[in-house]
Amino acid sequence: MLKRLATTFLCTYATASMMSQTHILNGLTAHRIEITNALDKQPDTIAMHTLAPYKFAVDSMRAPILGESAIAMQSGRPESLLSNFVADVLRESSFLAGCKANIGLCNMGGLRSSMPKGIITYGDVLEIAPFENRLCVVTLRGDKLIELMEQIAAVGGEGISGIQLVISKSGILISANIDGHPINKGRLYSIATLDYLAEGNDRMYALRDHEGIVKTEYAVSDVLIDYIRNESAQGRKIESKIEGRILVK
Repeated sequence: MLKRLATTFLCTYATASMMSQTHILNGLTAHRIEITNALDKQPDTIAMHTLAPYKFAVDSMRAPILGESAIAMQSGRPESLLSNFVADVLRESSFLAGCKANIGLCNMGGLRSSMPKGIITYGDVLEIAPFENRLCVVTLRGDKLIELMEQIAAVGGEGISGIQLVISKSGILISANIDGHPINKGRLYSIATLDYLAEGNDRMYALRDHEGIVKTEYAVSDVLIDYIRNESAQGRKIESKIEGRILVK
């Protein structure tokens, strides 16, 4: 609902702004415009008036507090606080698909903002995971899991949980271990991830060759929200650590 309101907000803003500044186009030139708060010094009054009811609704839905974070978290390769946190939450939430996943997996490109230190609001989580991606659990045979880890190594790392990789500076997979043991090519492994990746997107082609998939109706953003709320209810702040999940040698 909030995402639909935000989309309506942006579309209405564009329409209102164009309506309040109607000109005849006599020419076209291109140049860069830096988006800073300097643009707020002369707000478009007609557009702001049109947007007011939408802005109130969106702001009121973004404001509720979910919990607190002990540290600020950002995403980045080969490993990061935010990607570790999200991958861990996906793996721990695999029970929503009726199983316990061996591995959690998210993509750096899907993490669109950072987690602030201190108070976390509903809006903070939506900025991190703004898409309608759904939690799912994919079953891969070991040889295909190795292929997947090779594809992750090739881009310099993604968000992983429950597995440890050693990769080269040139993006070659050197080793992949689960619980201290190499991947068994004939064994089946379950991966908690998002449906977008399960389709083989973001260069994770091996996920297409799965042995089975369980899809849920839970949006990744909702999974994160529920996790943070539950931690807060237990009196805990969320946290994350750099643990050497992906080592570059």
